This record gives sequence, structure tokens and C-alpha cells, in this order.
Amino acid sequence: MPRWPRCAAWNFSDEQAAEVRTVADGLRDVFMPPPAAASSAVAQPHLLRLLQLLPTELLSVVFSHLGPHDLARLAATCRPLWRDAPAPPPQPMPLLRPMGLVETELRRRATARGLRIGTSLPEGALSWVKYLLKRVLRDALRREAPLAAGSQVSLFVVAEGSLLTCGSENTGEAGKLLLGHAIDPNAGNPRYIGPPTLVPSMQGRRIVSVAITKWHCLALSREGEVYSWGEGDCGSLGHADGGERAMPSRIDSSSRVSSIAAGPGWKSAAVDEDGRLFTWGESTCVDDERMPSGLGYAQDSHTEFQLTPKWVEALSEDRVVGVALGCGFTLAVTNAGVVFSFGYSEEGALGPCSLGAEVLPRRIEALAQTGRRFVAVAAGSMHALALTDEGELYGWGLANLSGHDRDEPTPLQLTALVGRRVKLVCAGAVSSCAVTEKGEVFTWGCGRHGKLGHGDSDHQVAPKRVVGLSGVKVAGAAMGETHTLVADEDGVVWAFGERAALGLGDPDEDEDRVWKAFVWHPVPIPALRVRARRSPDVLPFR
Repeated sequence: MPRWPRCAAWNFSDEQAAEVRTVADGLRDVFMPPPAAASSAVAQPHLLRLLQLLPTELLSVVFSHLGPHDLARLAATCRPLWRDAPAPPPQPMPLLRPMGLVETELRRRATARGLRIGTSLPEGALSWVKYLLKRVLRDALRREAPLAAGSQVSLFVVAEGSLLTCGSENTGEAGKLLLGHAIDPNAGNPRYIGPPTLVPSMQGRRIVSVAITKWHCLALSREGEVYSWGEGDCGSLGHADGGERAMPSRIDSSSRVSSIAAGPGWKSAAVDEDGRLFTWGESTCVDDERMPSGLGYAQDSHTEFQLTPKWVEALSEDRVVGVALGCGFTLAVTNAGVVFSFGYSEEGALGPCSLGAEVLPRRIEALAQTGRRFVAVAAGSMHALALTDEGELYGWGLANLSGHDRDEPTPLQLTALVGRRVKLVCAGAVSSCAVTEKGEVFTWGCGRHGKLGHGDSDHQVAPKRVVGLSGVKVAGAAMGETHTLVADEDGVVWAFGERAALGLGDPDEDEDRVWKAFVWHPVPIPALRVRARRSPDVLPFR
């Protein structure tokens, strides 16, 4: 549960404070059971009465600290609090229609994230609370990532918020410290962990999102704290000493972070709750030191690295809601639905611009001219993707990666997905993945290691459905250099690609048969359940 606010801050009486403590204890009883038990949990009558007696101002503060699923459970078990007055479509919503606190909080979040909410319920929707929950949950799905796939390492966030890792660390200069466990001087090299194993130093922390590259990892806690580990020579870990970390270490920051991103070229980024974008890492492009790497601000000519998170002030007039890092470039999307790009890319991943390099954020006019409102972005090494609030997907950059059969600097809609509403998009270095509202998974790009899930290693130009996931309603996905992870709405993780990265093979067993083998079709990882984002349609509404 969140950290409950102190009653004294609102000058409540001792009697009111006692009631607040009783309500807080009751809410914990409702929310703390595991998902299977929580679905049948019913608030006691005395709790409902107390909730209705508490000051509205206090309840609003409490609700602002709840996650989307906690709000859903509250709406399901404490119906008087959301009081969803009937407004059958297409009748406009009366301006003075009474709204409960749950609906009020959901509208506040939707507005802050730039989600467009009409004045009347869309066709087929019968409840404002259910409709708003669907929009807010879909937004949370795009921001919070319980899965991350690197080169040969995978990260997982399980239901209670614990961090698990598996895979193999490389013996070369990069990727030595990605598993997050203390180094045993007597252990062999490379280190291998499988199946997914709890990271001891993060026990007791509630993680909501993870990110990984070939060199470093990031983890975001529910309290908005960012942890990093791995190679840090170029400042990608965000610590002032610029050193490496074998185990997760918290980045000093006064901001409460809502989303994180890690990218190739030793860069990292974070967006705080106020919509401010922070970046750190190497200041110049890996392939060309004369070009910017996509940090979004001008650096002193003698400064090679930005060691600690720095605010991208050029976007101070905008509220950023999403960020993606490519090889030398960065994409940012705002709550107004506008996509910005900055950095350097020879393959057109910045979008059409005259110089091919941008130190400061620049709006991608080709996307603005579509008239669409964009809500999410994804980036690979040489391609980029942008998702609209209507589920349309646009791609640009290097041929065969962007979803087009030619190099395309101008963002164009992916025709193979026209008519399918995409809810989630992610990108690996040389591959991409899209998840539709129906839970279907489409992959395309480089098929090496079987990471596209089509049963072969062929390249795929246009998005192709992964038939091995038919019947599975997918809610989350992550792509790496050698493997892909997807999670269904129950938290079951399905995986395909390099076996060692999935924690499904021990290199000491049989080097030829196991260590170098690939999983060609999706298989579930045994005994693993990650944080699941379920649709409001299956939440326990009465």
C-alpha cells in the first residue's frame, strides 16, 4: 500500500484521525491479499460507513496515492464512492452530474497524461468509471514494464514487486554486471543464473518497471526511486562517481519518477510525475564524436559524459509522458500528443530533417501533419515507432526494421496493422513488437536466434502475427538482441529466442545442445508470474 498521509497535515480532530487510521487499516485488508483472494474481498459495512463520513479532501489525497488496480478494487467493493450516475450514449454528460471520488481521480489522471475524454460515453460503454479505468490502465501498461530483455539477460518484476533476473553475463568489456547479484570471486566466468532468481539487495522494495541494455540496467520503485547497475564508465548509471555497480544502487534525485528508459550508446532517461524529462550518459554519438548522442541539451566541448540526471529544459513548456532511446537519438512524446526527436541518426530515425542531427528537441512535423494524437514511442538502433491514441502505429528509419520495405525517413502508418487497434509497442535493437487490444502479438525485423517467434530465423519485413500465442491474451512485451518476452493478463511469461537468456538452460549441462540452442516457438517460463495489467472488463465489478 502507499505511504498514507499524516492526518495532522490537514488539521483533523483526534476523532477524525482515529477514523482515518481505521479506514487505512481496512483498505489494507482489501488491497493487500494476493490477486486471487483480492477479487473476492468485500469491504466491511463499517468501513463503507466510515469512508462516507471522512472529509472529501482527505479521501482525494488517499486516492491519489492508489494505483489503477487499487482504484478498480475500490470501485468494485465500495460502490457508494464512485456513484456512476447513468448517462446512456449518445446523451452528453451533464455538466452538473454528480461524480464520485473514484471518477474524479480517474479524470484527473487522464487529463494529466493527455488522454482525450469526451463529454459523452463512446458507443458500447455503459459506465464512466469502467471506461476511464480502461484508459488509465492502458496508459499504465505503456509506462510500467514488468519485463526487460537485454542481450543475454532478462529482468522480471513479480506481483509483489520483487526483482528477479536470469541469463548469462558476457566475458567481454560489456555486460559483465547485469544480473544484479554480488560477485563471487570463486565463481566461473561468465556468470549464469537460471531459472529467474530474486535479487537479494532489492528484497522488500516494490519495483514497478525495469529497463536493460547491453551494458546497464534500471529499475523503478513504486515510490518513484530509480536504481541502476552494470557498466557505468560513460555515466549511464547516473551516479556522480561514474563507476560501475554489481548490485542495484539508488540514483540520488529529488524528483519522483514515473517512467524510465535505457538505450544503446550508454544513455538513460527518466520522466518524473511533473512531466519533466531527465537524461544522462554519453554526450556524443558512439559512431561519430562530432554528433550529439540525444541527451537534449548542449554540452561543454570538454564534457564527454553527463554523470547525473539533468533536466531537458528545452521541453520545459511541455509535459512529457513517454521517452524512448535509440542508438544516438531520443524520442519524447508529450501529453499534447506531439513527438519530439533529438540526437543523430544516418538512417532517418530522427524523422525528416535537413541536417540529420539535432542537439535540442525538435518536433517531428510529419507526425504532427497527420492530425493524430500520439501516446507512446519506441526506438531500436536504427528505427523508430510512434503509437496514436486510436491504436494506429507509424514507423520510420532503416528498411525491414520500421515495418516498411525501404529506408523511410518519413513516418508512415504500418499498413499490415491497419484495422487492428494497437495498445502496446516495443522495439529491440533490430526488431519490433506490437500488441493489439485483443492481446494479439505481431513481430518483425531481424529473426536471428528465433526472437520473432515464427519458428525460424528469417527476417520479417512487415508485422506478422505470432501464431504460437493464439489464445493467449498478452498484456506486456519486451524485446532484446537475442530473445523476446511477453506476459499475459494473468502474469504468465511466454518466451522465445536464445535459451540461455531465458533461464531455460544451464551451460554446464551440454554446451552444444543447451547453451547454443534457441527456443523457436513461445513457451511459458515455469513458476514465474509477473505484475499483470488486467482489463477492466475482467475486474470484479458488482
